[in-house]
Amino acid sequence: MDHQGQLRRAALASGIPDDEVSRFIQHLRLSIRLSGGSSGGPVGQFGGLPRLPVGIDWPSDGIGPLPFIFSVDCAALPRVDGFGLPADGTLVFFLNHRQAAATGEQRYGRVVYVPVGTDTEVAAGPADHASVDKQYDVVATLRAEFPDWLDEDDEDDEEHEDEDDLSSFQQQLARDLKRDLPHLDELRTLAKGLWPSDNGYASACIGGYVDHEVIKSFAEQTLAWREKTGEMVIPVAKWYSHVEAETHRLTSEWVSLARFPVENEHYYRSDGSFVIRHDDLVAGRLDKALSAAELIP
Repeated sequence: MDHQGQLRRAALASGIPDDEVSRFIQHLRLSIRLSGGSSGGPVGQFGGLPRLPVGIDWPSDGIGPLPFIFSVDCAALPRVDGFGLPADGTLVFFLNHRQAAATGEQRYGRVVYVPVGTDTEVAAGPADHASVDKQYDVVATLRAEFPDWLDEDDEDDEEHEDEDDLSSFQQQLARDLKRDLPHLDELRTLAKGLWPSDNGYASACIGGYVDHEVIKSFAEQTLAWREKTGEMVIPVAKWYSHVEAETHRLTSEWVSLARFPVENEHYYRSDGSFVIRHDDLVAGRLDKALSAAELIP
């Protein structure tokens, strides 16, 4: 579906100039929200045992099997403008979130892409079947997403950051856009009316923006490498501003492949995610996806 065209038609009908709509669309991303329910056909499976290609071993971190999180049928997912997810086949996600959060090592996360037509079988699973979560199906809906600095004050959105929580760099971005888009609030309202957030429990989201802290860590690593190789020298007093600018640049290059809460007994919240560059996703290089995890006491 032409989602950008859908928003554009609604905005033009409301009297909003086309050039404002075009500028606004640059910051809008749609994510695919996965949740349990009966409204619509199932698009994926959480828990239980996944279907893997015949003869393929259960993914491991080199010591033991990785926990299976969920799988999705790409052909059953709604298509999203500018999001290069495979048109068919299955994506299967594995993540040991506790070890991934503690070490940051990529061996604790894996994305397996199973092309359509591949002979598959229900995987045998780890020896400790008690660690296999209960299986349930999920359905898909679309929701509008914006970068943190552009998101409106929504009391029902737990991920929203108040203006006081934004950096001076982010606040300036927001002020510049508000200056250039007099109808910004109307456009935001239109987008969230077409693709509203559901305040119920979401098992996962496919696509959309990468978590700000994940992108920020990429920016810090990138700048540290440039300094190490002599490409640039950043004065200590300028480090934070360089990180902010690099974070903003990288936000356009990376997309969230999947993000999901993880149930645990020792933390108030535990989040897992997989991120990938737009170019790698479009080219089908799903092995380039990186995992990330966060444990919040």
